[in-house]
Amino acid sequence: MKITFHGAARSVTGSRHELQLGNTRVLLDCGLFQGRRQDSERFNRHLGVDPETIHAVLLSHAHIDHSGALPILAKGKFRGRVFMTEATKDLVEILLEDSARIQQADCQYLNKKPWFRGPKRPTPFYSIKDVQTIRQQFETVPYDKTFGVSSRIKARFTDVGHILGSSSVWVKYTSQGHSLSVLFSGDVGRYDMPILRDPQPSPPCDVLILESTYGDRMHDEDLEAMRTKAESLVKHALKHKSKIIVPAFAVGRTQELVMRIKELVQEKRIPPIPIFIDSPLASKATQVFRRHPECFDEETFKTFTSQKDIFGAKYIHYVGNVQESQRLNDRPGPCVIIAASGMCEGGRIIHHLKHGIQHEANIIAMVGFQAEHTLGRKLIEEWDTVPIFGRPVPRRAQIVRFNGLSAHGDRHDLLDFVHRLNPKPRKIFVVHGEERQSFSLATALREEYPKMEIVIPNLHATYDL
Repeated sequence: MKITFHGAARSVTGSRHELQLGNTRVLLDCGLFQGRRQDSERFNRHLGVDPETIHAVLLSHAHIDHSGALPILAKGKFRGRVFMTEATKDLVEILLEDSARIQQADCQYLNKKPWFRGPKRPTPFYSIKDVQTIRQQFETVPYDKTFGVSSRIKARFTDVGHILGSSSVWVKYTSQGHSLSVLFSGDVGRYDMPILRDPQPSPPCDVLILESTYGDRMHDEDLEAMRTKAESLVKHALKHKSKIIVPAFAVGRTQELVMRIKELVQEKRIPPIPIFIDSPLASKATQVFRRHPECFDEETFKTFTSQKDIFGAKYIHYVGNVQESQRLNDRPGPCVIIAASGMCEGGRIIHHLKHGIQHEANIIAMVGFQAEHTLGRKLIEEWDTVPIFGRPVPRRAQIVRFNGLSAHGDRHDLLDFVHRLNPKPRKIFVVHGEERQSFSLATALREEYPKMEIVIPNLHATYDL
């Protein structure tokens, strides 16, 4: 009984954890690595596992850094099943197709540039055909239902309130009268946040694999402070006829931003301002949200049943084709442009940044976590010059951060996740965090549970369970 960490070990992206339980190999998540181009090539061309040997994948949620390498498994002749919740399935299908299209479009764009020409021309990691292949292996399971992965392995998904359909993953292996239970936290959500339910208590376990994205900090921006900041930004854009450019994940952050701005308009704190959701993926994801009100918290569910469309208004425009997206670059402000990807590593947001980043009156609003070496990380660090499509571009636009919109639980939420497990695990592996965050959370756990074994695994390291 062993575990090997093929991704998100002392880093955030590319979540892939392989459980070897007897003769069965199960993968917890199969995410795409996001970061420097050369690192992405190395970590995504070779996943660290032999796809033919994997019996099943248990998927915690739909975000690309957790699901985005599934089509690469299909290319490698993986023939097992991929288990997930129904809402995760609806989201991951559109996310993977979008990922394949973005890879193809970005490679085509880069191959036209003289500085990218050469023997190693960029190629996509996978195609739409590979996405269609892996879709045939998806199998959905409701929250809190124990199901069989194999004759000796059972599993269960529990809602953790991170994004629509997200879950912790509990796995139990039984052999010759003995058993071992492993709990993978997935990405832990936050309490008292809009739209989704709070994280639910997960089953106890012998071994816990715990994320640590915000393991060293607290979310210090409450809802009202966030609303006040959004109000001032919109007033700035109206006064200076400028643009607010928002790199946002198409799933979760986009829908929450729309609801928050609608609330400010309804309260007459700001006048309506044109909002362009420039992401076909975000439009599709919003449709998925509409299909799954069972995942909403009580307040959002009441709003959903009383309003015709909680994600729509006359001033909110969902942009479809590329030509309409391109016209936004020449459109004068004031307006808000929300586009993916959230870490600025692909998609239409790159083009909007390219055209808007040199204007001093424009604002780039950062609303989510930014991994090391991504363009988004360089923006929140306020680099004066940033690389866009391989070329240095001066940054003159203002950078404003919204910590209160993060979908990740902070240090307190992660410690609370462990507190609520009863009995406590005997060992915890701290993953999905940069070293500073992982070590900080591990230190806090050791202080609280001095007899518990706390491990911060290295990439590709194998541990006996």
